[in-house]
Amino acid sequence: MSKALVVVESPTKVKTLAKYLGRNFIIKASVGHVVDLPKSKLGIKIGDRFDPQYEIIKGKQKVLDEIKDAAKKVDTVYLAPDPDREGEAIAWHIAEHIRAGKGKKKKNETPRIYRVLIDEITKKGVERALASPGELDRARYESQQARRILDRLVGYKISPLLWDKVRRGLSAGRVQSVALRIVCEREREIQKFIPLEYWSIEAQVKASLPPPFLLRLITKDGKKIEIPNGDQAKGIEEELKRCSFVVSDIQKKQRKRTPFPPFTTSKLQQEGARKLSFGAKKTMMLAQQLYEGIEMGKEGAVGLITYMRTDSTRLSGEAIENAREYIGRHYKEFLPDKPRFYKVSKRAQDAHEAIRPTLMIYTPEKVRKFLKKDQWALYKLIWDRFIACQMADATYDQTTIDVSAGSYGLRATGSVLTYEGFMKLYVEGRDEEPGEDEELAQFPPLSVDEKLTLDTLTPNQHFTKPPPRFTEASLVKELEERGIGRPSTYASILSTLQDRKYAVRIKGPFEPTDLGFLINDLVVEHFRDVVDVEFTAQMESQLDQVEEGETDWQSILWKFYVPFEKDLKLATKKMRDVKREETPTDVSCEKCGKMMVIKWGRHGHFLACSGYPDCRNTKEFRKGNNGEIEILKAEQTTEVCDVCQSPMVVKNGRFGKFLACSRYPECKTTRSISTGVKCPEKDCGGNLLERRSRRGKAFYGCSKYPNCKHAIWNKPVAVPCPNCKAPYLVEKFTKRDGAVHSCMNKECKYSKSIETQQAAQAQ
Repeated sequence: MSKALVVVESPTKVKTLAKYLGRNFIIKASVGHVVDLPKSKLGIKIGDRFDPQYEIIKGKQKVLDEIKDAAKKVDTVYLAPDPDREGEAIAWHIAEHIRAGKGKKKKNETPRIYRVLIDEITKKGVERALASPGELDRARYESQQARRILDRLVGYKISPLLWDKVRRGLSAGRVQSVALRIVCEREREIQKFIPLEYWSIEAQVKASLPPPFLLRLITKDGKKIEIPNGDQAKGIEEELKRCSFVVSDIQKKQRKRTPFPPFTTSKLQQEGARKLSFGAKKTMMLAQQLYEGIEMGKEGAVGLITYMRTDSTRLSGEAIENAREYIGRHYKEFLPDKPRFYKVSKRAQDAHEAIRPTLMIYTPEKVRKFLKKDQWALYKLIWDRFIACQMADATYDQTTIDVSAGSYGLRATGSVLTYEGFMKLYVEGRDEEPGEDEELAQFPPLSVDEKLTLDTLTPNQHFTKPPPRFTEASLVKELEERGIGRPSTYASILSTLQDRKYAVRIKGPFEPTDLGFLINDLVVEHFRDVVDVEFTAQMESQLDQVEEGETDWQSILWKFYVPFEKDLKLATKKMRDVKREETPTDVSCEKCGKMMVIKWGRHGHFLACSGYPDCRNTKEFRKGNNGEIEILKAEQTTEVCDVCQSPMVVKNGRFGKFLACSRYPECKTTRSISTGVKCPEKDCGGNLLERRSRRGKAFYGCSKYPNCKHAIWNKPVAVPCPNCKAPYLVEKFTKRDGAVHSCMNKECKYSKSIETQQAAQAQ
């Protein structure tokens, strides 16, 4: 009989732990949550208390039964889901179901149940966790439960209102809506921004010895100079040509740059975006794989990094010592005298160490052959950051040259790296351009009062720039700095904004759509607290207090719900009925002569005849800079209607673009747009078209159907497989690599990450 049962979340962990624990343990996986609030209704009974009505998730009854059966055979159960709030909730619910079952000796007798927190899936880490098991953490569970109920109240109360007022399928989320507001407000700043002209002047000068160098005009009469237009720049240029250029001051300083702390979750997501072009969701998916265990040949599965959801920069003494030993062997000249300790943010829960490699024996070079390309890239990023955080400072020699020219002052600044230190291994990515003081410059030998010779003067026109749109990295940074969400939620927040079509990423940054603006405006107008940044940050802080046992979770819910319910009742009556709004225009319908109106539909605003339903004429449009309506012409094609032989045009529908007869509504012929991929069946000659199943799911079938029944679920790409020369590739999404191009032939293993390809093309 086995001595103990260990329950983890992921099946991958089962294999890894089995290697370490041996035959005396039964190991089962819950495969995530086993119970949740029902999808079809609110699932919260609101009376004197908030009572969540949990249901067993579809397909999880069998998992629960297996865990309960295994629990009857052992004396001890170790619940080891992920060491965070969600993991605590999973452990709590599993414990409740085990206790509700029958024991192995007497009715209602249950095994001893412990909670174990495995921060790193190594033999040492697992044994350490099992050697000091704890009790289930009620406060942490209640914190997760409060968060889940808050999210459900916001989502399931506001979303149906949006369905009624705008269209079905929309959603509002407690944290998602705040993130959308931040993106929309930034976009409106950009739209309102008026560029202002300004000028700068550069002077190339030379001393008695080379090389020549550049000076920038910075002052007049000792005050910062501003040059608003070209005329003033020209006048200053003429004055400077008549002046003598004399060195007035030389300052040389040594600057130090300290290493960056080891990764927290948010910093890992930011650097994954900057350095590897990974989305936050992909970064977390890859990190989860590295944490749970990678097959390392004869060694079996090995957890390569510590737990990847953390807000702490803390490192264990053992980890610091291991890093210093490694530096001493490989970068001896960059080993500082003392170990480095990093201050943990006051906001941090500090429940887990920073993200780091688990063992120094698994260097990036050693594990490379066992990892996928993107897995290895992220592991190396984590490795380099961890090792660099214990290396010596980098040092620069910074030189500043001040030059006087009459009443004007000019300056040249340059920095030269004199000691690499940690920068030998790692330099943090950045969103903004480097400043002037970070430019490398070489100066000739100079002395104060030395006269310089003017070579050229160059006036340069500039315009002030609007604030930049948020990238994934900068939006995660913004959310973290403003206390919105937590490390475990950032990836899902960013994904939801895109999945709901509230924002799109155009060449990297987020740009809100018309739908995003509309939803944001409605929610801001009627639910100001829900989308108030400070209010949401305070709510996150209160949820943390619940976890610390300092606040009752029910009281937090009531403080939120009472004003929220009032706002909800008011919004039900007063929110704009966008779905039924009709805005008059001065555009006449060419079919019946009546005036057209602006309405809102699935794809945004459109023009519709006011004579509907007698006249069903519609048009797409856009507004010009002065608000005038510009009719958009339908995209023309060379395709011809099979019924009336009229030209076919491209239109947008519920399931994307399609071909429609240009004589609509007289002729209602439509057909799918070809993917450009020829049907691979011999002697067919058809093309693969996007179609829809009876349940609305997209698939790709031959245009010669029913004579040819070739069909696939994945989108075909008109590129032959470089491995087996199959006619085309398909787009897939895998847990390991995200979106990939794979061979249509299932026996061929060709697969390449689309995101990696796009990043390479962009570079």
